[in-house]
Amino acid sequence: MNSSHLTRRHFFQDCAIGTGKIALASLLADSAHGSTTSPNSAAPSHSPPRAKAVIHLFMAGAPSQLELFDNKPMLTKFEGKPLPPSIIGGQRYAFIRPDAAVLGPRYRFDRHGECGAEISEMLPHLATVVDDIALVKSCRTTQFNHAPAQIFMNTGFSQPGRPSMGSWITYGLGAESRDLPSFVVMSTGSGISGGAACWSSGFLPSVYSGTRFRNTGDPILNVSTPEGIGAGTQRDTIDLINAMNQRRLRLDGDSETATRIANYEMAYRLQSSAPELMDLTKEDKATLEMYGCDPKVPSFARACLLARRMVERGVRFINIYHEGWDAHSDVAGNVKRNCGVTDRASAALVQDLKQRGLLDSTLVVWGGEFGRTPMVEASVSLGRSMGRDHHPQAFTMWMAGGGIKGGVTLGATDEMGFNIVEDEVHVADLQATILHCLGIDHERLVFRKAGLDFKLTGVEPCRLVQQILA
Repeated sequence: MNSSHLTRRHFFQDCAIGTGKIALASLLADSAHGSTTSPNSAAPSHSPPRAKAVIHLFMAGAPSQLELFDNKPMLTKFEGKPLPPSIIGGQRYAFIRPDAAVLGPRYRFDRHGECGAEISEMLPHLATVVDDIALVKSCRTTQFNHAPAQIFMNTGFSQPGRPSMGSWITYGLGAESRDLPSFVVMSTGSGISGGAACWSSGFLPSVYSGTRFRNTGDPILNVSTPEGIGAGTQRDTIDLINAMNQRRLRLDGDSETATRIANYEMAYRLQSSAPELMDLTKEDKATLEMYGCDPKVPSFARACLLARRMVERGVRFINIYHEGWDAHSDVAGNVKRNCGVTDRASAALVQDLKQRGLLDSTLVVWGGEFGRTPMVEASVSLGRSMGRDHHPQAFTMWMAGGGIKGGVTLGATDEMGFNIVEDEVHVADLQATILHCLGIDHERLVFRKAGLDFKLTGVEPCRLVQQILA
Protein backbone atom coordinates (compact mmCIF):
# COMPACT_ATOMS: atom_id res chain seq x y z
CA MET A 1 0.00 0.00 0.00
CA ASN A 2 1.22 3.47 -0.82
CA SER A 3 2.46 5.12 2.38
CA SER A 4 0.51 8.26 1.52
CA HIS A 5 -2.66 6.23 2.04
CA LEU A 6 -1.75 5.12 5.56
CA THR A 7 -3.90 6.51 8.34
CA ARG A 8 -4.22 5.87 12.03
CA ARG A 9 -7.16 3.62 11.20
CA HIS A 10 -4.89 1.56 8.91
CA PHE A 11 -2.42 1.14 11.75
CA PHE A 12 -5.13 -0.16 14.05
CA GLN A 13 -6.31 -2.54 11.37
CA ASP A 14 -3.03 -3.92 10.06
CA CYS A 15 -0.51 -3.84 12.90
CA ALA A 16 0.68 -7.12 14.38
CA ILE A 17 -0.64 -6.28 17.85
CA GLY A 18 -4.25 -6.60 16.66
CA THR A 19 -7.32 -4.46 17.02
CA GLY A 20 -8.72 -6.54 19.85
CA LYS A 21 -5.79 -6.06 22.22
CA ILE A 22 -5.57 -2.33 21.51
CA ALA A 23 -9.30 -1.92 22.01
CA LEU A 24 -9.17 -3.97 25.19
CA ALA A 25 -6.39 -1.85 26.67
CA SER A 26 -8.43 1.25 26.01
CA LEU A 27 -11.59 -0.30 27.38
CA LEU A 28 -9.98 -1.45 30.64
CA ALA A 29 -8.13 1.81 31.21
CA ASP A 30 -11.17 4.06 31.01
CA SER A 31 -12.16 4.17 34.68
CA ALA A 32 -12.12 2.21 37.87
CA HIS A 33 -15.91 1.96 37.66
CA GLY A 34 -15.56 -0.25 34.62
CA SER A 35 -17.16 2.03 32.00
CA THR A 36 -15.63 1.84 28.56
CA THR A 37 -14.53 4.14 25.84
CA SER A 38 -15.91 3.57 22.38
CA PRO A 39 -13.78 1.96 19.66
CA ASN A 40 -14.51 5.14 17.69
CA SER A 41 -12.47 7.36 20.03
CA ALA A 42 -11.41 10.67 18.52
CA ALA A 43 -8.75 10.57 15.80
CA PRO A 44 -6.89 13.37 13.99
CA SER A 45 -8.11 14.66 10.63
CA HIS A 46 -5.94 14.82 7.50
CA SER A 47 -6.08 18.61 7.40
CA PRO A 48 -7.46 21.40 9.60
CA PRO A 49 -11.25 20.93 9.51
CA ARG A 50 -13.75 23.72 9.00
CA ALA A 51 -16.66 21.59 10.24
CA LYS A 52 -16.90 19.32 13.27
CA ALA A 53 -20.37 17.97 12.55
CA VAL A 54 -22.76 17.36 9.65
CA ILE A 55 -26.56 17.62 9.58
CA HIS A 56 -27.87 16.00 6.40
CA LEU A 57 -31.47 16.96 5.66
CA PHE A 58 -32.37 14.22 3.20
CA MET A 59 -35.48 15.02 1.19
CA ALA A 60 -36.28 11.43 0.25
CA GLY A 61 -38.41 10.88 -2.81
CA ALA A 62 -36.68 13.65 -4.78
CA PRO A 63 -38.00 17.24 -4.67
CA SER A 64 -38.83 18.94 -7.93
CA GLN A 65 -36.02 21.40 -8.60
CA LEU A 66 -38.20 22.98 -11.30
CA GLU A 67 -40.72 24.14 -8.69
CA LEU A 68 -38.13 25.15 -6.10
CA PHE A 69 -34.73 26.27 -7.39
CA ASP A 70 -34.28 25.99 -11.16
CA ASN A 71 -36.61 28.51 -12.82
CA LYS A 72 -37.28 27.69 -16.47
CA PRO A 73 -39.70 30.17 -18.13
CA MET A 74 -39.14 28.39 -21.44
CA LEU A 75 -41.05 25.40 -20.08
CA THR A 76 -44.11 27.60 -19.72
CA LYS A 77 -43.71 28.79 -23.30
CA PHE A 78 -43.59 25.23 -24.64
CA GLU A 79 -46.02 23.64 -22.18
CA GLY A 80 -48.07 20.91 -23.82
CA LYS A 81 -45.48 20.25 -26.53
CA PRO A 82 -42.84 17.49 -26.48
CA LEU A 83 -39.17 18.22 -25.96
CA PRO A 84 -37.05 18.03 -29.11
CA PRO A 85 -35.42 14.58 -29.53
CA SER A 86 -32.04 16.34 -29.72
CA ILE A 87 -32.41 17.27 -26.02
CA ILE A 88 -33.67 13.91 -24.78
CA GLY A 89 -31.19 11.76 -26.67
CA GLY A 90 -31.63 8.09 -25.76
CA GLN A 91 -32.94 8.68 -22.23
CA ARG A 92 -35.72 6.31 -21.14
CA TYR A 93 -38.10 6.72 -18.21
CA ALA A 94 -40.08 4.39 -15.98
CA PHE A 95 -43.49 6.05 -16.19
CA ILE A 96 -43.49 8.44 -19.17
CA ARG A 97 -42.64 8.31 -22.83
CA PRO A 98 -39.70 10.40 -24.10
CA ASP A 99 -42.18 12.43 -26.19
CA ALA A 100 -44.29 13.37 -23.15
CA ALA A 101 -45.42 16.99 -23.15
CA VAL A 102 -43.51 19.71 -21.33
CA LEU A 103 -44.91 20.95 -18.00
CA GLY A 104 -44.12 24.51 -16.99
CA PRO A 105 -43.11 25.46 -13.42
CA ARG A 106 -46.11 25.63 -11.11
CA TYR A 107 -44.84 28.47 -8.91
CA ARG A 108 -43.38 31.95 -9.18
CA PHE A 109 -39.67 32.64 -8.60
CA ASP A 110 -38.10 35.79 -7.12
CA ARG A 111 -34.58 36.94 -6.30
CA HIS A 112 -33.58 37.27 -2.66
CA GLY A 113 -30.73 38.44 -0.46
CA GLU A 114 -27.65 40.39 -1.39
CA CYS A 115 -26.59 37.48 -3.59
CA GLY A 116 -29.79 37.67 -5.62
CA ALA A 117 -30.41 33.92 -5.54
CA GLU A 118 -33.56 32.87 -7.39
CA ILE A 119 -35.92 30.97 -5.07
CA SER A 120 -39.48 29.72 -5.45
CA GLU A 121 -42.36 31.34 -3.60
CA MET A 122 -42.80 27.95 -1.89
CA LEU A 123 -39.60 28.59 0.12
CA PRO A 124 -40.24 31.94 1.84
CA HIS A 125 -38.22 31.01 4.92
CA LEU A 126 -35.21 29.69 3.01
CA ALA A 127 -35.30 32.95 1.05
CA THR A 128 -34.37 34.79 4.26
CA VAL A 129 -31.09 32.88 4.65
CA VAL A 130 -29.94 32.62 1.01
CA ASP A 131 -26.83 34.66 1.78
CA ASP A 132 -25.73 31.86 4.13
CA ILE A 133 -26.22 28.96 1.71
CA ALA A 134 -24.61 27.69 -1.48
CA LEU A 135 -27.06 26.51 -4.14
CA VAL A 136 -25.74 23.77 -6.44
CA LYS A 137 -28.10 23.60 -9.43
CA SER A 138 -26.04 21.13 -11.46
CA CYS A 139 -26.05 17.94 -9.40
CA ARG A 140 -26.12 14.63 -11.26
CA THR A 141 -26.46 10.99 -10.28
CA THR A 142 -26.20 7.71 -12.18
CA GLN A 143 -29.21 6.14 -10.42
CA PHE A 144 -32.85 6.62 -11.47
CA ASN A 145 -34.81 4.53 -8.93
CA HIS A 146 -35.37 5.62 -5.35
CA ALA A 147 -33.72 2.88 -3.28
CA PRO A 148 -30.51 2.59 -5.35
CA ALA A 149 -30.26 6.38 -5.64
CA GLN A 150 -30.73 6.94 -1.90
CA ILE A 151 -28.18 4.25 -1.08
CA PHE A 152 -25.81 5.72 -3.69
CA MET A 153 -26.09 9.21 -2.22
CA ASN A 154 -25.31 7.86 1.23
CA THR A 155 -22.74 5.15 0.50
CA GLY A 156 -21.26 5.86 -2.94
CA PHE A 157 -22.61 2.53 -4.20
CA SER A 158 -26.07 1.63 -5.48
CA GLN A 159 -26.47 -1.70 -3.68
CA PRO A 160 -26.63 -2.41 0.07
CA GLY A 161 -23.48 -3.51 1.86
CA ARG A 162 -21.18 -0.48 1.74
CA PRO A 163 -20.51 1.90 4.66
CA SER A 164 -22.62 5.03 4.74
CA MET A 165 -21.17 8.53 4.80
CA GLY A 166 -21.89 8.89 8.53
CA SER A 167 -20.10 5.60 9.16
CA TRP A 168 -17.06 6.61 7.11
CA ILE A 169 -16.86 9.92 8.96
CA THR A 170 -17.12 8.42 12.45
CA TYR A 171 -14.64 5.71 11.42
CA GLY A 172 -12.20 8.36 10.26
CA LEU A 173 -12.67 10.97 12.98
CA GLY A 174 -14.22 9.12 15.90
CA ALA A 175 -16.67 10.57 18.38
CA GLU A 176 -16.67 13.78 20.41
CA SER A 177 -19.31 12.61 22.90
CA ARG A 178 -19.18 9.66 25.28
CA ASP A 179 -22.83 10.02 26.23
CA LEU A 180 -24.52 10.02 22.82
CA PRO A 181 -23.96 8.04 19.62
CA SER A 182 -21.65 9.74 17.16
CA PHE A 183 -24.00 8.99 14.24
CA VAL A 184 -27.77 9.49 14.67
CA VAL A 185 -30.62 8.90 12.23
CA MET A 186 -34.14 10.34 12.41
CA SER A 187 -37.08 9.98 10.01
CA THR A 188 -40.15 12.22 9.80
CA GLY A 189 -41.89 11.07 6.64
CA SER A 190 -43.66 8.00 5.33
CA GLY A 191 -40.68 5.68 5.07
CA ILE A 192 -37.27 5.44 3.39
CA SER A 193 -36.97 3.45 0.16
CA GLY A 194 -33.29 2.66 0.73
CA GLY A 195 -33.95 1.50 4.29
CA ALA A 196 -31.23 0.82 6.84
CA ALA A 197 -28.65 0.41 4.06
CA CYS A 198 -28.56 4.22 4.00
CA TRP A 199 -27.01 4.36 7.49
CA SER A 200 -25.35 0.95 7.71
CA SER A 201 -21.66 0.58 8.52
CA GLY A 202 -21.37 -2.03 5.76
CA PHE A 203 -18.07 -3.87 6.08
CA LEU A 204 -16.79 -1.46 8.75
CA PRO A 205 -17.20 -2.61 12.37
CA SER A 206 -20.86 -2.23 13.34
CA VAL A 207 -20.01 0.34 16.03
CA TYR A 208 -19.94 2.85 13.17
CA SER A 209 -23.56 2.22 12.12
CA GLY A 210 -26.11 4.99 12.57
CA THR A 211 -28.32 4.83 15.65
CA ARG A 212 -32.00 5.24 14.78
CA PHE A 213 -33.94 7.60 17.06
CA ARG A 214 -37.68 6.92 17.10
CA ASN A 215 -40.35 9.61 16.96
CA THR A 216 -42.53 8.26 19.77
CA GLY A 217 -41.88 6.44 23.03
CA ASP A 218 -38.30 5.80 24.03
CA PRO A 219 -36.02 7.38 21.41
CA ILE A 220 -33.94 4.19 21.30
CA LEU A 221 -35.32 0.70 21.78
CA ASN A 222 -34.11 -1.49 24.66
CA VAL A 223 -32.39 1.34 26.54
CA SER A 224 -34.85 2.06 29.36
CA THR A 225 -34.28 0.23 32.64
CA PRO A 226 -36.83 -2.58 33.02
CA GLU A 227 -39.44 -2.13 35.71
CA GLY A 228 -38.24 -3.33 39.08
CA ILE A 229 -34.53 -3.05 38.25
CA GLY A 230 -32.60 -0.52 40.32
CA ALA A 231 -29.54 1.46 39.25
CA GLY A 232 -27.20 -0.78 41.23
CA THR A 233 -28.56 -3.96 39.71
CA GLN A 234 -28.39 -2.43 36.25
CA ARG A 235 -24.74 -1.44 36.76
CA ASP A 236 -23.82 -4.88 38.14
CA THR A 237 -25.54 -6.58 35.20
CA ILE A 238 -23.65 -4.54 32.62
CA ASP A 239 -20.35 -5.05 34.48
CA LEU A 240 -20.90 -8.81 34.44
CA ILE A 241 -21.80 -8.87 30.75
CA ASN A 242 -18.82 -6.68 29.91
CA ALA A 243 -16.46 -8.91 31.90
CA MET A 244 -17.63 -11.89 29.84
CA ASN A 245 -17.30 -9.92 26.60
CA GLN A 246 -13.83 -8.70 27.58
CA ARG A 247 -12.77 -12.29 28.15
CA ARG A 248 -14.01 -13.16 24.66
CA LEU A 249 -12.21 -10.11 23.27
CA ARG A 250 -8.93 -11.30 24.77
CA LEU A 251 -9.43 -14.69 23.14
CA ASP A 252 -10.40 -13.75 19.61
CA GLY A 253 -9.71 -10.00 19.18
CA ASP A 254 -12.96 -9.63 17.22
CA SER A 255 -13.86 -5.97 16.63
CA GLU A 256 -17.55 -6.90 16.92
CA THR A 257 -16.93 -7.97 20.52
CA ALA A 258 -15.37 -4.57 21.23
CA THR A 259 -18.45 -3.05 19.60
CA ARG A 260 -20.72 -5.08 21.88
CA ILE A 261 -18.88 -3.84 24.98
CA ALA A 262 -19.05 -0.24 23.80
CA ASN A 263 -22.74 -0.56 22.97
CA TYR A 264 -23.65 -1.84 26.42
CA GLU A 265 -21.83 1.08 27.99
CA MET A 266 -23.41 3.56 25.59
CA ALA A 267 -26.85 2.14 26.38
CA TYR A 268 -26.17 2.61 30.10
CA ARG A 269 -25.18 6.25 29.62
CA LEU A 270 -28.09 6.87 27.24
CA GLN A 271 -30.50 6.13 30.07
CA SER A 272 -29.71 9.60 31.38
CA SER A 273 -28.36 11.43 28.31
CA ALA A 274 -31.18 10.53 25.87
CA PRO A 275 -34.07 11.82 28.03
CA GLU A 276 -32.12 15.04 28.70
CA LEU A 277 -31.48 15.47 24.97
CA MET A 278 -35.12 14.86 24.03
CA ASP A 279 -36.51 17.21 26.70
CA LEU A 280 -37.31 20.43 24.84
CA THR A 281 -38.96 22.18 27.78
CA LYS A 282 -35.78 24.20 28.38
CA GLU A 283 -35.93 25.66 24.86
CA ASP A 284 -37.32 29.20 24.97
CA LYS A 285 -40.60 30.12 23.29
CA ALA A 286 -38.88 32.20 20.60
CA THR A 287 -36.75 29.25 19.50
CA LEU A 288 -39.71 26.88 19.35
CA GLU A 289 -41.67 29.42 17.29
CA MET A 290 -38.73 29.98 14.96
CA TYR A 291 -38.68 26.26 14.11
CA GLY A 292 -42.48 25.94 14.21
CA CYS A 293 -41.99 23.18 16.74
CA ASP A 294 -44.48 21.68 19.19
CA PRO A 295 -42.17 19.85 21.62
CA LYS A 296 -44.75 17.12 22.21
CA VAL A 297 -45.50 16.35 18.56
CA PRO A 298 -43.07 14.42 16.32
CA SER A 299 -42.25 16.49 13.25
CA PHE A 300 -39.51 17.57 10.90
CA ALA A 301 -39.24 20.79 12.92
CA ARG A 302 -38.72 18.84 16.14
CA ALA A 303 -36.05 16.70 14.45
CA CYS A 304 -34.20 19.82 13.25
CA LEU A 305 -34.24 21.32 16.74
CA LEU A 306 -33.01 18.02 18.18
CA ALA A 307 -30.23 18.02 15.59
CA ARG A 308 -29.03 21.40 16.84
CA ARG A 309 -29.09 20.05 20.41
CA MET A 310 -27.12 16.98 19.28
CA VAL A 311 -24.46 19.15 17.67
CA GLU A 312 -24.14 21.06 20.95
CA ARG A 313 -23.58 17.73 22.72
CA GLY A 314 -20.92 16.42 20.35
CA VAL A 315 -22.84 14.20 17.91
CA ARG A 316 -20.74 13.96 14.76
CA PHE A 317 -23.21 13.10 11.97
CA ILE A 318 -27.01 13.47 11.90
CA ASN A 319 -29.30 12.23 9.15
CA ILE A 320 -32.87 13.53 9.04
CA TYR A 321 -34.92 11.78 6.37
CA HIS A 322 -38.15 13.41 5.24
CA GLU A 323 -39.87 11.03 2.85
CA GLY A 324 -42.74 12.19 0.67
CA TRP A 325 -41.34 14.16 -2.29
CA ASP A 326 -42.09 11.55 -4.96
CA ALA A 327 -44.37 13.68 -7.17
CA HIS A 328 -45.54 11.32 -9.91
CA SER A 329 -48.89 13.08 -9.69
CA ASP A 330 -49.89 16.63 -8.67
CA VAL A 331 -46.36 18.00 -8.42
CA ALA A 332 -47.73 21.39 -7.35
CA GLY A 333 -49.60 19.91 -4.39
CA ASN A 334 -46.66 17.70 -3.45
CA VAL A 335 -44.24 20.64 -3.36
CA LYS A 336 -46.65 22.87 -1.44
CA ARG A 337 -47.35 20.17 1.14
CA ASN A 338 -43.71 19.23 1.75
CA CYS A 339 -42.44 22.80 1.78
CA GLY A 340 -45.09 23.56 4.37
CA VAL A 341 -43.53 20.88 6.56
CA THR A 342 -39.81 21.50 5.91
CA ASP A 343 -39.09 25.06 4.77
CA ARG A 344 -39.48 26.89 8.06
CA ALA A 345 -37.46 24.41 10.10
CA SER A 346 -34.67 24.06 7.51
CA ALA A 347 -34.14 27.84 7.46
CA ALA A 348 -34.50 28.02 11.25
CA LEU A 349 -31.76 25.43 11.66
CA VAL A 350 -29.33 27.57 9.65
CA GLN A 351 -30.40 30.72 11.52
CA ASP A 352 -30.27 29.06 14.95
CA LEU A 353 -26.83 27.55 14.37
CA LYS A 354 -25.56 30.92 13.17
CA GLN A 355 -26.85 32.94 16.12
CA ARG A 356 -25.33 30.40 18.54
CA GLY A 357 -21.93 30.52 16.85
CA LEU A 358 -22.26 26.91 15.63
CA LEU A 359 -22.79 27.38 11.89
CA ASP A 360 -19.10 27.85 11.15
CA SER A 361 -18.40 24.40 12.63
CA THR A 362 -21.54 22.61 11.42
CA LEU A 363 -22.13 21.62 7.80
CA VAL A 364 -25.80 21.52 6.78
CA VAL A 365 -26.70 19.61 3.59
CA TRP A 366 -30.19 19.67 1.98
CA GLY A 367 -31.38 17.62 -0.98
CA GLY A 368 -32.83 14.41 -2.37
CA GLU A 369 -31.59 11.49 -4.43
CA PHE A 370 -32.29 12.92 -7.93
CA GLY A 371 -34.48 15.47 -9.68
CA ARG A 372 -37.77 15.55 -11.61
CA THR A 373 -38.42 15.66 -15.35
CA PRO A 374 -39.36 18.79 -17.31
CA MET A 375 -42.02 16.60 -18.96
CA VAL A 376 -45.37 15.86 -17.39
CA GLU A 377 -46.38 12.46 -16.04
CA ALA A 378 -49.99 11.49 -16.63
CA SER A 379 -51.56 8.05 -16.57
CA VAL A 380 -55.25 7.27 -16.48
CA SER A 381 -54.55 3.64 -15.52
CA LEU A 382 -52.37 4.70 -12.58
CA GLY A 383 -54.56 7.64 -11.65
CA ARG A 384 -51.75 10.14 -12.18
CA SER A 385 -51.84 13.61 -13.66
CA MET A 386 -49.74 16.79 -13.61
CA GLY A 387 -46.77 15.00 -12.08
CA ARG A 388 -43.08 14.63 -12.91
CA ASP A 389 -41.02 11.44 -13.32
CA HIS A 390 -37.53 10.65 -11.95
CA HIS A 391 -34.71 12.67 -13.51
CA PRO A 392 -31.09 11.73 -12.66
CA GLN A 393 -29.51 14.12 -15.18
CA ALA A 394 -29.98 17.31 -13.16
CA PHE A 395 -31.14 18.35 -9.71
CA THR A 396 -30.42 20.95 -7.03
CA MET A 397 -28.99 20.71 -3.53
CA TRP A 398 -27.90 23.35 -1.05
CA MET A 399 -25.22 23.42 1.62
CA ALA A 400 -24.41 25.84 4.42
CA GLY A 401 -22.02 26.23 7.31
CA GLY A 402 -18.60 24.82 8.05
CA GLY A 403 -16.33 25.27 5.06
CA ILE A 404 -19.04 26.48 2.65
CA LYS A 405 -19.19 29.91 1.03
CA GLY A 406 -22.60 31.50 1.50
CA GLY A 407 -24.47 33.43 -1.17
CA VAL A 408 -23.16 31.29 -4.04
CA THR A 409 -25.18 29.76 -6.86
CA LEU A 410 -23.23 27.17 -8.84
CA GLY A 411 -24.08 25.43 -12.09
CA ALA A 412 -26.77 25.70 -14.73
CA THR A 413 -29.04 23.52 -16.83
CA ASP A 414 -30.26 24.14 -20.37
CA GLU A 415 -33.29 26.32 -21.01
CA MET A 416 -35.60 23.32 -20.64
CA GLY A 417 -33.99 22.15 -17.39
CA PHE A 418 -33.10 18.79 -18.89
CA ASN A 419 -29.29 18.64 -19.13
CA ILE A 420 -26.49 20.31 -17.21
CA VAL A 421 -24.61 22.87 -19.29
CA GLU A 422 -22.31 24.37 -16.65
CA ASP A 423 -20.27 23.03 -13.68
CA GLU A 424 -21.62 19.49 -13.37
CA VAL A 425 -21.38 18.12 -9.81
CA HIS A 426 -21.55 14.35 -9.46
CA VAL A 427 -22.67 12.63 -6.25
CA ALA A 428 -19.06 11.59 -5.58
CA ASP A 429 -17.97 15.23 -5.91
CA LEU A 430 -20.49 16.16 -3.19
CA GLN A 431 -19.22 13.36 -0.97
CA ALA A 432 -15.59 14.37 -1.45
CA THR A 433 -16.48 17.99 -0.63
CA ILE A 434 -18.35 17.04 2.54
CA LEU A 435 -15.36 15.00 3.72
CA HIS A 436 -13.03 17.88 2.87
CA CYS A 437 -15.02 20.27 5.06
CA LEU A 438 -14.39 17.85 7.93
CA GLY A 439 -10.66 17.78 7.23
CA ILE A 440 -10.78 14.36 5.55
CA ASP A 441 -9.04 13.60 2.25
CA HIS A 442 -11.44 11.29 0.39
CA GLU A 443 -8.47 9.59 -1.31
CA ARG A 444 -6.87 8.70 2.03
CA LEU A 445 -9.94 7.59 3.99
CA VAL A 446 -9.77 3.93 2.98
CA PHE A 447 -10.55 0.52 4.43
CA ARG A 448 -8.82 -2.62 3.21
CA LYS A 449 -11.12 -5.54 2.51
CA ALA A 450 -10.44 -8.63 0.41
CA GLY A 451 -7.16 -7.12 -0.70
CA LEU A 452 -8.74 -3.91 -1.98
CA ASP A 453 -8.74 -0.36 -0.62
CA PHE A 454 -12.36 0.83 -0.49
CA LYS A 455 -13.37 4.51 -0.37
CA LEU A 456 -16.66 6.33 0.05
CA THR A 457 -16.13 8.04 -3.32
CA GLY A 458 -15.34 4.84 -5.23
CA VAL A 459 -12.76 4.32 -7.96
CA GLU A 460 -13.90 6.80 -10.60
CA PRO A 461 -12.21 10.24 -10.59
CA CYS A 462 -14.01 12.93 -8.65
CA ARG A 463 -13.24 16.45 -7.51
CA LEU A 464 -13.78 18.92 -4.72
CA VAL A 465 -16.44 21.50 -5.57
CA GLN A 466 -13.99 24.35 -5.05
CA GLN A 467 -16.42 27.06 -6.15
CA ILE A 468 -18.55 26.66 -3.01
CA LEU A 469 -15.69 26.29 -0.52
CA ALA A 470 -14.97 29.22 1.78
